Amino acid sequence: MRILAIITGKYGQRHVDNIRKYAPADWELEVWQAPAVLPPILDYPEDYLPPELPPVDLLLAFGENKGVAELVVEAARMTGAKAVIAPVDREEWLPRGLARQLRGWLADIGVACVTPKPLCSLTETEYNVRRHRIEYDDPYIAEFARYFGRPKFRMEIDPDRRVITEVEVVRDAVCGCAHFVAEGLVGVSADDAEQQAGLLHHHYPCLAGMGTDPDFNDTIMHVSGNIMKEEVGEQVKPHKQVRYIRPGKISD
Repeated sequence: MRILAIITGKYGQRHVDNIRKYAPADWELEVWQAPAVLPPILDYPEDYLPPELPPVDLLLAFGENKGVAELVVEAARMTGAKAVIAPVDREEWLPRGLARQLRGWLADIGVACVTPKPLCSLTETEYNVRRHRIEYDDPYIAEFARYFGRPKFRMEIDPDRRVITEVEVVRDAVCGCAHFVAEGLVGVSADDAEQQAGLLHHHYPCLAGMGTDPDFNDTIMHVSGNIMKEEVGEQVKPHKQVRYIRPGKISD
């Protein structure tokens, strides 16, 4: 699969570095550094694009300002891309109205587009938008999401000690957080794993927004952290110690 990542700063660069580290060997990843500063309105987006871009199957829009979204449609035309992933890890980088417009603009030229909020909610079939999941059907996005998106682990847990002995990353977060969490969970009790996963996620650190997002009434960083904790919770659930409290009798 041929991929072009559009980046403007360290957020996108971290994603690119992690994709290059863990992607299948037959993927081809190119990077275009878009202008870090763009005017509020782009009357002629083509003026801000390079003379040519490589032909690709999938575009990754990792810009850190909303103007980059307005370049994506022209970039898709130039590259012949069949699909676009434009994550919403900060509302100011891709406001909900612009995300909806971008999906429509790309649909008009026959290009599939997903706007996962956050990026680590993406799976092979669906992604988060606001408080609900949206299904999609595109082979290029699904192929990317086999390896990068919503964290997915395969754990070995000692049944006697109820301690995690091995963690395999089946699907990494695009930023690499899942590998970081996996390393930190080895040796942790099943009872403590969810809490530890949340702490590791925060310490990575996650680059998602820390301001309260109106779609979740929470920060996108916390939403991302909860996704990580939910996955770890499912893995350790059969090994957690359940404690029951029996009400005592009140003496006469």
